[in-house]
Amino acid sequence: MHVHSYYSGPCTTPFVKKFCRESYSDPDEVYDLLAKRGMNLFTLTDHDCIEGSERLRHHPNFFLSEELTCRMPSGTEVHVGVYDFHERQHEQLLRRRNDILSLVMYLTERRLFFSINHVFSSLTGAREFEDFSWFEQYFPAIEIHNSHMLESANASAAQLARRWNKIGLGGSDAHALPSVGLAYTEVPGARNKAEFFAGLHSGMGRVAGDSGSFARLTRDVFKITAELMREKTWTMLLAPLGLLIPVATAMNYWEEAGFERRWAAKVLAQTDTCKRPRSASAPSYPLHAGRLAFSDRAIASGG
Repeated sequence: MHVHSYYSGPCTTPFVKKFCRESYSDPDEVYDLLAKRGMNLFTLTDHDCIEGSERLRHHPNFFLSEELTCRMPSGTEVHVGVYDFHERQHEQLLRRRNDILSLVMYLTERRLFFSINHVFSSLTGAREFEDFSWFEQYFPAIEIHNSHMLESANASAAQLARRWNKIGLGGSDAHALPSVGLAYTEVPGARNKAEFFAGLHSGMGRVAGDSGSFARLTRDVFKITAELMREKTWTMLLAPLGLLIPVATAMNYWEEAGFERRWAAKVLAQTDTCKRPRSASAPSYPLHAGRLAFSDRAIASGG
């Protein structure tokens, strides 16, 4: 439910974004590797783009998705996964992504499934407390298992989803081929896309797979760097800077750990002490009854 390809666009790292992409994974190779790793229902969630998905839509077990880069009323940026929509709706989603109220109303009116991704991550920058009120009131799902997030961040996201009675999703968030399919979402017994989403809505979904690690992130950054140099040979002049990659990934996880500790403590404490009723103006969809089903791994980690 969260995987990227070449079409996710330029990376967001200062300076590097001038010449480096988020991912160099070929969509067909992503599909083939996911199939080898046991997937039987497929999607791509490229950033604000469905071009890569167009190459896979001939597969009967593929559905259209994307990860929208959205602006919250507070001015912060978040990533919203939107799943199983029609091609003609893509432009409408892009048009509304910087007006979160318009976006969630559009998604709700058309009964499109969506989630807030890596809720306790600093990946998209700063967060404001009011952002979480939006997530609680209007989002049907929370990504609770991401193979590039720290185990503590996944556990906190799972705990939050359970307290808010949200659907929990899992995905690899893979930007390099070796990581695709290392975390995933499953619905036992589902035979097709319709049964899969019906199972998610009814609380039958489960997440499984690995959490993030310094070694995996460092490997993937080296893989992306190698693909960059293959595509743009002049960047080989920057090869000595590759020695700094482990330092950068270590600093990234240090920042991620601090961000998760601060925000999980604030939000989960507030959830404990203030059980606010949902606003009457909030749409009836996507509020879901039923118990969230988590994987044994998520439960064991405290989720």
